[in-house]
Amino acid sequence: MNRDRLKKLAGDNRFIPGIYNYCDRWCERCPQTSRCLNFSISEEEFSDPETRDIRNEAFWNKLSGIFGETLELLREGAKKWGIELEALGSIDDIEDIKAKDVAVKNHLLCRAAKRYSEWVEDWFKGRETLFFEMAAAAREGVRLEEAIEVIRWYQYFIAAKVMRAIRGKMEEEEEERCDEFPSDSDGSAKIALIAIDRSIAAWAVIEHYISDCDKEVMDVITFLDGLRLAVEETFPNARSFIRPGFDRIDLNGSS
Repeated sequence: MNRDRLKKLAGDNRFIPGIYNYCDRWCERCPQTSRCLNFSISEEEFSDPETRDIRNEAFWNKLSGIFGETLELLREGAKKWGIELEALGSIDDIEDIKAKDVAVKNHLLCRAAKRYSEWVEDWFKGRETLFFEMAAAAREGVRLEEAIEVIRWYQYFIAAKVMRAIRGKMEEEEEERCDEFPSDSDGSAKIALIAIDRSIAAWAVIEHYISDCDKEVMDVITFLDGLRLAVEETFPNARSFIRPGFDRIDLNGSS
């Protein structure tokens, strides 16, 4: 995709600015794909099955081309504002980024979210065959299959968004950000909370079907609920964050 095409798409007012920043990346289930610039670019650029296969060289060549054109657009925009992007990456900046990476990775919430993703992986090992057999036999088997799909989809997503929220909070506090604008860290925390909510509901479905694993499943649910409470306490405004395209703005004060 060349720069002219990217500019044309970016200027199309059918797209909601920033809608892709606070979504769960589950495009197949998203009602807003027609309003999402990222989705449109992906559909246009990766229509060939070979370019959709992450193991195929065509995928990485296509992705590299998009990144290259995007970087050139950023450079063009920065130049108009008198900003030299290459001059921003000093040694001190690089060291600061590395220090923040370590701090985020070691943060209690990030470690807990990562622990959950590992817990899920360990728990599912050796059980998936059983789950699919039960789903085929159960009267409401589709619910079980969907529950497994939900848990697996958000398994690593939760940790990624919690880490982004924590990093954003650190940077906002460092910059003494004004409360006039919505906080990116609150937006990231909100989608993490939504993923946790959905995962807890999915685990409840698992618990309904697999009685001999009641305690193990309840331990997972309890852990997730504790993580949810900790995220809500760390980001008290996250639930009220209005995600572009997803959350309705209520003029009476609720969303």
